[in-house]
Amino acid sequence: MKQLISFILRNVPRPALQRVSHYAMKVMMVFYRGNNVECTVCSKHFREFMPFGRTNPRPNALCPNCLALERHRLMNLYLERKTNFYRDKLKVLHVAPEYCFIDRFDKLPNLDYITADIESPLAKVKMDIHQIPFPDNTFDVAFCNHVMEHVEDDVKASSELHRVLKPGGWAIIQSPIDYNRPTTFEDPTVTDPKERERLFWQSDHLRLFGRDYAQRLAKGGFTVIEDRFVFELPREEVKRFSLPAGEVIYLCKK
Repeated sequence: MKQLISFILRNVPRPALQRVSHYAMKVMMVFYRGNNVECTVCSKHFREFMPFGRTNPRPNALCPNCLALERHRLMNLYLERKTNFYRDKLKVLHVAPEYCFIDRFDKLPNLDYITADIESPLAKVKMDIHQIPFPDNTFDVAFCNHVMEHVEDDVKASSELHRVLKPGGWAIIQSPIDYNRPTTFEDPTVTDPKERERLFWQSDHLRLFGRDYAQRLAKGGFTVIEDRFVFELPREEVKRFSLPAGEVIYLCKK
């Protein structure tokens, strides 16, 4: 299973996966029946989650029902327990929306929810994050996860998100981070896909962020809180929900 998932992720274009993967997963649910793990997004229980990853797929990662990964389950738990997201009237911009969240957030009566992406077939608005087509001070909340490693200018993208947020608004902006690196690594002279995958963890990543990630987000105008929410949770919950035990939530405030 791990080898099959790795092959699919490496060879099938992302837009195609976004269109059809949830149908295939409905079949896989039968083989994962059980009650050892629980998805915080869809509340389904399973024997374990499915493996996921382009190289060396992570075990116990992907919910076969809603396709939430570890980081999505952590983010949803964070939204429920530490923000006003599920309570207050909010206008929300979701960049590169994840399948597991789209229907759930779109149905919430308290949200005016807009999805946007430059290529995703799941998004309502086609948008380049370097030039967000909304006026200043439009949104209360923005989500932009695993995007900044792909864009040409992450500081410009951050500043655009800051611009369209209302004063007092907030964003969650997550990216892959190598916490062993003090600073972000970029090298456009490396063009071989295999070498880029080795250096940047994925061939289409333009940079590998280091411990200075919050500082780079702050260059866009944000006040950045590095929230170690998962470190505060009981071990039983981290295991039950299969959360990324070392992930920091980057809460960006305007």
